[in-house]
Amino acid sequence: MAVTAQMVKELREKTGAGMMDCKKALTATEGDMDKAIDFLREKGIAKAANKADRIAAEGLTSIVTAGNEAVILEVNSETDFVAKNEGFLTLVKELASHLLNNKPATVEEALVQTMENGATVADHINAAIAKIGEKLTLRRFAVVAKTDNDAFGAYLHMGGRISVLTVLEGTTDEAAAKDVSMHIAALKPKYVSRDQVSQEEVEHERQVLTQQALNEGKPANIVEKMVEGRLGKYFEDVCVNDQAFVKNPDQKVRQFVESKGATIREFVRFEVGEGIEKREDNFAEEVMNQVNKQ
Repeated sequence: MAVTAQMVKELREKTGAGMMDCKKALTATEGDMDKAIDFLREKGIAKAANKADRIAAEGLTSIVTAGNEAVILEVNSETDFVAKNEGFLTLVKELASHLLNNKPATVEEALVQTMENGATVADHINAAIAKIGEKLTLRRFAVVAKTDNDAFGAYLHMGGRISVLTVLEGTTDEAAAKDVSMHIAALKPKYVSRDQVSQEEVEHERQVLTQQALNEGKPANIVEKMVEGRLGKYFEDVCVNDQAFVKNPDQKVRQFVESKGATIREFVRFEVGEGIEKREDNFAEEVMNQVNKQ
């Protein structure tokens, strides 16, 4: 029976094994999907298969800089314990190096690229899953470039629980750029400046604040002024330039950066597991399920 690309794709999705391994398994079993799965399991290649439905919300963020280029990435694992595993740390370094050298546009594009060892990124991750025994995923990354006149601020908090990469234009003061990244790690701004906040977001916030003031019983003739004042506070929450600098609360971040003759061009902030819905396991229910299976 001829082995089709669709069959290989299906087996790969079911087992997490590499493309060539899947093709060999299907060829050896004459296209029988179930037998091919057994074939891979027997060879230990399909160890990643039973990890597919697990939630990988722990892990590590990291930053690697090389001259005028840098990469920030997040690689997830199932447990914090594995995130400290030497094999996992090596995987993060290898992925960072590949991303920096090859600059894929998306995670999907990265996964099909070939690494120096000849394996695709996806297969390389699956090999690590087989060794480490947990679901591992390359979740996101950003490759950032600067000029000789700019500075990277690379800051890792709690060993990579949070990573921030900032670019300051107009200065080569890396210490200042790192201070800004440290501030961003702590206060979690979403934007550099007010002009990056969409008009839709501003209008939505204005409507919420207006209704809030009216519900407080404030006179209609002063609500508009109150709302504009509260909008200023909103911008302080989301725009790093408007925030009080953590190392000197009497100074805005914008003022600190300007004192270095610079501006913040951009920043990227990754926090491990943010936005991932973690499954809440019911231990008692899990025990009962095991008992009922016996």
